[in-house]
Amino acid sequence: MQVTPRERLMRYAHWLQGTLFGLVEEHTGGPLSEKTKLLAAVLELVPISRQLPCARGWLGRPCKDRHALACAFVAKAVHGFETTRQLLDRLRVDRQLRLLCGWNSARQLPHESTFSRVFAEFAETELPQRLHEALVLETQKGRLVGHISRDSTAIEAREYFAPRRKTKKSKQAKKRGRPRKGQSAAPSDKRVLRQLTQTLPQMLGELPTGCDIGCKTSSKGYLQHWRGYKLHIDVADGGIPISCLFTSASVHDSQAAIPLATISAQRVTSLYDIMDAAYDAKSIAEHSRALGHVPVIAPNGAPVPVPKRVQDSRRGYDRRRKLVTHCNRKRPPLTPAEQQRYQLRSMSESVNSRLKDEFGARSVRVRGAAKVMAHLMFGVLALTVDQWLKLIA
Repeated sequence: MQVTPRERLMRYAHWLQGTLFGLVEEHTGGPLSEKTKLLAAVLELVPISRQLPCARGWLGRPCKDRHALACAFVAKAVHGFETTRQLLDRLRVDRQLRLLCGWNSARQLPHESTFSRVFAEFAETELPQRLHEALVLETQKGRLVGHISRDSTAIEAREYFAPRRKTKKSKQAKKRGRPRKGQSAAPSDKRVLRQLTQTLPQMLGELPTGCDIGCKTSSKGYLQHWRGYKLHIDVADGGIPISCLFTSASVHDSQAAIPLATISAQRVTSLYDIMDAAYDAKSIAEHSRALGHVPVIAPNGAPVPVPKRVQDSRRGYDRRRKLVTHCNRKRPPLTPAEQQRYQLRSMSESVNSRLKDEFGARSVRVRGAAKVMAHLMFGVLALTVDQWLKLIA
């Protein structure tokens, strides 16, 4: 008899409450806080030891226990510590936290430089990304996901970046219309169109990941700028992150939609893709349908009455204000059924806010795309387990 994800979740939750937490309290000699219970659940559910490389041989100086250090970085994300020094200070005085991570006494704690060196090793080998993938494949196995909500969030970073150099592009005359018989069409310079014929490694290789300046329009219509990166997340029903992509802050959301949808389709089976107006592109909708999904995308732009002073203008904008006054490519509005499903897009916004407020995504104190992504993915790992356990509430 096949066990459903709901039954598997109920068994795991009863085992946590009835067995694991009692054993940990008995071993550590005190009641567990909510953060400590979440940490114990994450460490029990996530297969950390299976994703770590094998130990070295007898030659050379023995390395520190990588399993204990990986558990410590998970604890850092669960408790929301901003720096490694705060984590070390807490480990020296908190016996429960120290025992959960794998150290029996404070003398066994490594130096802060060891934490930094091992974290760089985890970031280079993409350990938190592989742990999250293994967790999703294990917990969401056999589950039919109704909706996938896709969105991105700004990640502010404290690092310098090289300014862009202005390059002169040669303007080549391009003939309009279809190519002649025997001639191939010129390759498109748009990344979203190229992604339709590329493999997943090719798509990921073209996405920039360096630190730069990002800009977006707030809900009230004001421009906001930040320095750093972007984290693109696919969230399933119940607020469970399925897949994540990391890009530069200047990358538009639509350029990460197709590779993100491809990764999510390899991990879970879903029905609907819910996206906002930033993903309103024909190629994105076609790719969603090719995966067997139903795209629910908010239309981008709305028709605006053209003032009398520009009615005779062929370009359709006010030359004095430089503002677009009408849109000829507007899609029809969402149907009532699509509007009702579109309201579920708030799942991704809730996940983004929790990731920043509770799991350390707002305070990034590392530099480099690989380290920043590793810092964020440890938080996503803890958030995934927390949301998975909340399904039984």
